[in-house]
Amino acid sequence: MAAQTGKLVVVGAGAVGSSAAYAALIRASAREVVLYDIDASKVEAEVLDLAHGTQFTGAASITGGTDVALTAGADVVVITAGAKQKPGQTRLELAGTNARILEGLLPRLLEQSPDAVYVLVTNPCDVLTVIAQRITALPAGRVFASGTVLDTSRLRWLLGEHVGVSRSSVHAYIVGEHGDTEFPLWTCATIGGVPLQDWVDADGSRAFTPESLEALAHEVRTAAYRVIEGKGATNYAIGLSTARIVEAVLGREDAVLPVSTVLSGQYGIDGVALSLPSVVGAGGVRRVLEVPMDDGELARLARSADALRASVQSLGY
Repeated sequence: MAAQTGKLVVVGAGAVGSSAAYAALIRASAREVVLYDIDASKVEAEVLDLAHGTQFTGAASITGGTDVALTAGADVVVITAGAKQKPGQTRLELAGTNARILEGLLPRLLEQSPDAVYVLVTNPCDVLTVIAQRITALPAGRVFASGTVLDTSRLRWLLGEHVGVSRSSVHAYIVGEHGDTEFPLWTCATIGGVPLQDWVDADGSRAFTPESLEALAHEVRTAAYRVIEGKGATNYAIGLSTARIVEAVLGREDAVLPVSTVLSGQYGIDGVALSLPSVVGAGGVRRVLEVPMDDGELARLARSADALRASVQSLGY
């Protein structure tokens, strides 16, 4: 259920930021939505376009502009601002560019909203979450990334399509890096309470084989590339998943979502941000859950952590 309370600031009026603001308005995720960007013509046009539709969105208001003072008193700040990956540019080079953007941006935002929860959507979000926490010195629960919330939604949709069941009855998670080393937790995945590995079709045949599960995992990992190839960017689904995270915080829901936080000993991992099922509510991430994993999943989680740690260290953080 939508929260309909609190102030949400979305930083960045590009495709993702504008879609997050649009989703938040439609879902009434917050009482007040503010869109902030340094590009005056772009942000003013997006705010005007969104404002024209507020007759149909309930009580939420939309304002915005280039003045950072507009962000003051935010309860949740969603950061989508950053450079896009250029042809031939490595993900690490992109991380360096966006880290420098955060170094200039975050202190100004924190000055305006010292008590806010900060949600990183800009990629590579796991690497940038570690950097953001170090820049702000906030507790890990108050500065985290959207992580694999969208990847998990993609997985649940695919599983539901595969067996002809509503995705609301599918419980499965993508964890680890939001990127190439992410993976599904098949060990604890269920459909309607039935372990995924035990699910049978109407004719009594087993619905999933190791090969079909790997194909599904591969489809999730490459879904964004398919969308980007066809339309240039992913924006609607990440906008919706961001609004869902905002609702969990503002609505004090204590909802379990696979967001990415800087870990402090979970599964023996410290100092890197990874997505794991986490309790999200008032004040941000209240608890990171340690769900059952088999040896193979634990090894994949460790590999994901090692890859992200190397990226953070190579940037000098």
